[in-house]
Amino acid sequence: MSGARNTGMGASAAGDARTSGTRAPEGMTSFDHIYDQPDPRAYFRALGPLEYQAPHHGQNIFRRALTACGQTVRPAEPVTVLDICCSYGINAALINHEVTLDDLYSHYTSPQATELTTAELIEWDRSYYAARRRPDAARVLGLDMAANAISYARAVGLLDEGFAENLETAPPSPPLRRAAQHTRLITITGGTTFLSPRTFQRLLACVHAPVWVAALVLRTTSYTSIAACLAAHGLVTEKATTHTFLQRRFTDAVEQQYAVQAVTAGGEDPYGKETDGYFHTALHLSRPFEDVRAFPLTDLMPSR
Repeated sequence: MSGARNTGMGASAAGDARTSGTRAPEGMTSFDHIYDQPDPRAYFRALGPLEYQAPHHGQNIFRRALTACGQTVRPAEPVTVLDICCSYGINAALINHEVTLDDLYSHYTSPQATELTTAELIEWDRSYYAARRRPDAARVLGLDMAANAISYARAVGLLDEGFAENLETAPPSPPLRRAAQHTRLITITGGTTFLSPRTFQRLLACVHAPVWVAALVLRTTSYTSIAACLAAHGLVTEKATTHTFLQRRFTDAVEQQYAVQAVTAGGEDPYGKETDGYFHTALHLSRPFEDVRAFPLTDLMPSR
């Protein structure tokens, strides 16, 4: 298939340690302090200068995937998305609302936002998102061990349900098992480095219908074991090869050296990507074989 590789493995993965409790690799900057604040203002203040943009790329890809998923279920059934490492519901905001990631950076770093208490920000955000809600909004579940972030995302209406659970260390709670039953699309734009097949195995055991898994994975860690787990559940993993997606700028030369060495060790070429000062991600899309045939990966990729 042009632009894609049918494989049971991926090239790399990464994100942050908030979901699994695992430490960041030596040389990679930790942002643990921003992931479980009462609201997302510190998150956007910290990541804006680094040009963090993974959710922007996810917005384009996930909307296309949702459209395709919607064609494989009965029209009366809303498509349910389960976002792993959902933090403050940013992917949900971008999937279901007429906003861009740049809009959110501007919103949360604005003078008006800076002056508000968390309670006032929640009220403001409820109106902000309600006014921009898309008519075709999906049902979105959020999974993240950051309880404050989950609470915020639910309070402002970004998540239909949210679960502050760590599936690396414990099975899903009965409420999560019930909520996840009708999931059709699992998304992740950060955190894959710190996840094992255990999280995916436990989620897929809850799902009652064929599911898609769309992951933007940093090129610094292997996705092999997760893709093998998905294959055991009948999902074919394709890695997009036409291009990669910028994630964020490196914080310093030490982090860049870590990334260049990790990408090289994984058999990828860092020249023109990590050598230019940014983490890069690759799209890994896992689906039932019949959906791979019906919806070519190249048709789901955003234009550059």
